[in-house]
Amino acid sequence: MKRYLKLVNFEFNRIAKVYFVLLAIVLVSQFAGVIVESKSYLKEANHMIYEELMPKAEFFLQYGPMSLERVFASIWFFGPIALCIGVVAFYIFLIWYRDWFGKNTFIYRLLMLPTARLNVFLAKLTTILLMTLGFVAFQLILFPIESTILKWMVPKDFRMDMGTLEVIGSFRELQMIIPTSFIEFILYYGAGFAVVTLLFTAIMFERCYRIKGILLGIGYGFLAVVLFFTPILIQEFLQNHYLYPSELLLLEIVMGLIVTCCSIWTSSYLLKKKIRV
Repeated sequence: MKRYLKLVNFEFNRIAKVYFVLLAIVLVSQFAGVIVESKSYLKEANHMIYEELMPKAEFFLQYGPMSLERVFASIWFFGPIALCIGVVAFYIFLIWYRDWFGKNTFIYRLLMLPTARLNVFLAKLTTILLMTLGFVAFQLILFPIESTILKWMVPKDFRMDMGTLEVIGSFRELQMIIPTSFIEFILYYGAGFAVVTLLFTAIMFERCYRIKGILLGIGYGFLAVVLFFTPILIQEFLQNHYLYPSELLLLEIVMGLIVTCCSIWTSSYLLKKKIRV
């Protein structure tokens, strides 16, 4: 366990600088979004009410009150989030391939460490998970701060205060990133974890067998997806919805666990027996 934790610390330190730069981008962009959108709203309100002499009730009817929902619908909010998601997705591949194609082929040293090769795999997997959860936790910390900034800038008569859950509930995309219930959190991030293990296994196939490995990786991924959706496919094929939705969900969770365990076992086998460094 100690060696595994050291590997996790090592892997995270390799991406730490980029990671904290991304956090800074999220912070600056979203805070700027609150300020810019608030000023834009107040400017519009002043123009319509005090220059165009539009009744306040009519203004609210047409434009609505200012809220975090307006900020979160802008590029200021979702832009940096999309950037972070893209970086994590790219790093799923980079975390392995830079060890092979780096200046000193670092994978030689990494796989020769006096620890189980599976620990190397799990450390990289854990790093991806920590990065993702770190972004989510940071975003949850920013919500109340952004709400406070909005309250400072917009008079109470012109704004609508919203709680964190209300804001998240207003955007389906946000609910996927920050689930509002524990069950949804387990389902969404469990599925994401399974996908990452599947991609890691495909990378292992490619590294072991090169061109043939690409085909093997694609084939393995296809079989894993079919296995995962087997309960749904069987029920649809037989056209007798025998299972209740809760039972079908439980079966899908079991299939997801099977796919994840098979991916980890297959990757461990390839690392031990087939990998070429």
